[in-house]
Amino acid sequence: MYESLTIESLHAIRDEALASLSLLEAVDVDGLEAWRVQYVGRRGLLTLLLREIGSVPIPQRREIGAAGNAVKSILQQSLDGRLSAASGATKPTGGEIDITLSGRHRPLGRLHPTTRMVREITNAFRDMGFQQQDGPEVEWERYNFDLLNIPKDHPSRDLWDSIWLDEIDREGHRRMLLRTHTSPVQARVMEQTNPPVRIVVPGRCARYEATDATHEWHFFQVEGLAVDEGITFTDLKGTLFEFARRIFGAQRRVRFRCDFFPFVEPGVDMSIDCFSCDGQGCSLCSQTGWIEILGAGMVHPQVLRGVGYDPERYTGFAFGMGVERIAILKYGIDDIRNFYSNDLRFLSQF
Repeated sequence: MYESLTIESLHAIRDEALASLSLLEAVDVDGLEAWRVQYVGRRGLLTLLLREIGSVPIPQRREIGAAGNAVKSILQQSLDGRLSAASGATKPTGGEIDITLSGRHRPLGRLHPTTRMVREITNAFRDMGFQQQDGPEVEWERYNFDLLNIPKDHPSRDLWDSIWLDEIDREGHRRMLLRTHTSPVQARVMEQTNPPVRIVVPGRCARYEATDATHEWHFFQVEGLAVDEGITFTDLKGTLFEFARRIFGAQRRVRFRCDFFPFVEPGVDMSIDCFSCDGQGCSLCSQTGWIEILGAGMVHPQVLRGVGYDPERYTGFAFGMGVERIAILKYGIDDIRNFYSNDLRFLSQF
């Protein structure tokens, strides 16, 4: 009947096969198999006809080949639909299922340790009246440096190995970068908000440096800022002391030592007594009895002026910490690269 491969012969097989399939009962599995063998099996009518594609003139070969594939797809989909219906019609009833068999275990996801630590830190400060703020990870030089008392030619810029983008100003200077800290958000908030200000800023940062057990080119920070009339260094110490006790235990002691940060004056680093040796000296604290956890200080008057605040009226304090460092200390992690290696053996511990 189908002696030559043409579009007409393909359509004729399609119509015949679909008509034959419609006459079969839904549960006639044997009949469906016989239909498959007759039309789309290895020696079925459609299969044998398509083998003649080599005899078709080249200009017509592509069109007929596409038509043949379309017919084959239609027949196969029609068969699959009937087989699915037949399977549903013969599915065992509830009484034939052993309901005492245990179900399939589906593992539940969990929070990444960095996310857990960010939430724990921000919740501690939220309880003390700080509001959480976010900002862009790709930042303007003005907010990342200039408004934070770090002008272009200041030596303190050497503290940040920055990843600059290709945005160039009229003077040929690069203007955008991956932010090196979350402090730009502090400047943005102060530009748009009148005191009092109490914010905590978590987020991702990036610096151009080699990675090792204690360094990553990208990491998370949490920084905080409080500005109001009459804020003193005592307020800074009390706030950070409460934070240390909430994260590392109510028995913790703290130590403040002078340090330099361009956007605060005076600047300090804060350490806690070693929770591993109770301050007696061990490998974790390098035999000193103390572990440095963050930097802080009173907001520099120049920073206040830059955002339109009167430093004669307002004072404030700021602080910042590396989230991974806090997690490393709290959970005893020995390599910062574990946070971003996607190793489930590590991540499943949290």
